[in-house]
Amino acid sequence: MTRQWICVAVALMIGVLPGAAAELPLTWDGLVAVKAKRLDAVWLAPDADFRDYTKVMLDPTEVALRKNWLRDYNQSASRGISNKITDADIQRAFETIRTKTGEVFAREYGAAGYQVVTAPGPDVLRVRTGVINVSVSAPDMMSATRTYSREAGEATLVMEARDAQSGALLGRAVDQRLAGDNTLMMRNRVTNRADFTRLFTSWAKESVAGLNELKALSASDIARLKK
Repeated sequence: MTRQWICVAVALMIGVLPGAAAELPLTWDGLVAVKAKRLDAVWLAPDADFRDYTKVMLDPTEVALRKNWLRDYNQSASRGISNKITDADIQRAFETIRTKTGEVFAREYGAAGYQVVTAPGPDVLRVRTGVINVSVSAPDMMSATRTYSREAGEATLVMEARDAQSGALLGRAVDQRLAGDNTLMMRNRVTNRADFTRLFTSWAKESVAGLNELKALSASDIARLKK
C-alpha cells in the first residue's frame, strides 16, 4: 500500500496548522474542500455518497514525528547521554500509537453500530488514519529529574475514506490538537499516554459523528457543502 497520501499530508501540514486552515488547498487528488465544523479541514469527492456503508475496515495507523523534533530533543544542552531518545524508543512509541489508535477507533465505531471488518465488501468503508507531526513536551526517559508541562504534546490526525471494494477515494480530513488539559503538572510516560489516549478517543468520536452526518446526506447534498 502506497504511503504517498501520508507523505503529501505531512508536507501540507508543516507550517500551516493551527489556525490557518484557509491556507490549505481547496482541492486534493480530485477532492474538494467543504465546510468543516468538527475538524480543521475536510475534503470530499464531489459525487461521494456514504449512505450505503454499514461496516468499516480500519487500516493500521501511519505515524510520523514532527520534523526535527528528535534531533532538537537529543541536542538539548540540558540533557545527558542517558536521557537521549534512541531509534528503539521511537519504534516502541510508534507501535504504541498504532495499537492505541486502532483500538479506540474500532471501539468507537463498534459502539456506534458499525461492524468492524477485515475484508472489503459492498457496504464497507475503508478508513486510513495517520498520526503525524507528533511531538511530546516531556518524554519520560527514566530520569530522576522531574519535568512539568501544561500539555503532554501535540499531533495532527489525517484520515482518508475509500470504498473498500473499488478503492474509490471519497474523502480526507486533517485536524491538529494538543494532548493534555493545559494544566501545569508533572509529566511522565503514564500521564503522557493517558493524555494522548484521550486525544485519540476524541478523534475517533469525531470521525464516527462525521460519518453519521454524511450518511444522512445524498451526493447532491454533499456537493452543496463545497466552500
